Amino acid sequence: MAYSWKRNLAVLWIGVFFCSTAYSISIPFLPIFMSADLGVTDRLEIWSGIAFGITFLASALIAPYWGSLSDKYGRKPMLIRSGFSLAALYLLSYFVTDPYTFLVVRVLQGLLAGFVPASIALVATNTPEEKTGYALSVMATSGATGSIIGPLIGGVVSHYYGNRNAFLFSAAVVLIAALIGTFGAKEQNFNRSGARSHVRDDLKLAFANRTFVILLGLVALSTFSVMILEPLITVYVLEMGVDRSSASLTSGIVFSAVGIATVLMAPRWGKIGNRIGYGKVLLIGLIGSGIGNILQFFVTDFIGFGVLRFGYGLFYAAVLPAINALIVQVTEPDFRGRAFSLNQSSSQLAMMAGPIIGGMLGYMLDIQWVFVINGAALLAAALLLWFRGKGILTPSANAAGPLPAASSAGRVRHMDRS
Repeated sequence: MAYSWKRNLAVLWIGVFFCSTAYSISIPFLPIFMSADLGVTDRLEIWSGIAFGITFLASALIAPYWGSLSDKYGRKPMLIRSGFSLAALYLLSYFVTDPYTFLVVRVLQGLLAGFVPASIALVATNTPEEKTGYALSVMATSGATGSIIGPLIGGVVSHYYGNRNAFLFSAAVVLIAALIGTFGAKEQNFNRSGARSHVRDDLKLAFANRTFVILLGLVALSTFSVMILEPLITVYVLEMGVDRSSASLTSGIVFSAVGIATVLMAPRWGKIGNRIGYGKVLLIGLIGSGIGNILQFFVTDFIGFGVLRFGYGLFYAAVLPAINALIVQVTEPDFRGRAFSLNQSSSQLAMMAGPIIGGMLGYMLDIQWVFVINGAALLAAALLLWFRGKGILTPSANAAGPLPAASSAGRVRHMDRS
């Protein structure tokens, strides 16, 4: 087992890295692709927003279904399904010539997504309990690393070979991720004899567990705290006096600051969580992230802004890995595929809503106040966790809260008949 979980961690880290890189190669350049290659000249912002958000919406809606399949047939089959499907859809994007067909492809990408949550669930269910937090923290660095390197590769490809060819690179890279997962990952001790549950019943079971519901809310809020700033950072950098010719580069550096901080700090938070408990690490991460956001209100130059974004990232690096580790603690092994799929739904909805609400707030308020609102929301989440999340902050309470998936087959069948 010791060899297997370390091997899985290494293999799936590389797989998620390639998958995240593939996404970051082509997706950040959607507005340019739609304008230059698909001929969208009128209301480009609306078209781009729909093309960006519709994938997250589709993914959020379908994720519980894939989760139920993963707990019946295994996480590795879901990983393989998603990896090869995404490779085919990125390749299909290369041949699209009109925006309506492109939207259909984007919907299909959302419906067939799931490589990253399947990888996380596979790591979580095939790692010894005492090592789970560390393993999930390490996994958090793979996506962050891909999101740093991907836009750089995508920028070079788009500049020298054209926007359309970025999709070919994405297809090739995610195909590598699928092959790595297919031939490298191992799933042990998986029981396929149980009956497959239904999404409605899974939701009833999930929402019967207050601790798990709080964790889903924290996933949505923490993801929202990042995505609400997506449409604003470049504009904010311009307002600081950065020349337009270098605004993209400067904004890219600022965007990367959070990812770099995550790569550096997430494994350390995992080790700290093993010592003091992941609930406490989550609380520290929320408080630090909230204060880090509020402090950005006071900076007036992009260097100080970048430094504060990096500092915010050092604390934000604690949040999602801690939540993933806590999900493992409060759910039974037979439910974890569904638990991480619900986790994905929560995250994807936040990723869809964040840029929309951020753009609206940026239009109505000075951008500086968005940082204050964002920071206050994270601090409010920390207060909620302190006063209402005793089952999360107290390790002994976590053991009392798993979802009764292993013993729920009879109840599920009963609800199916009703």
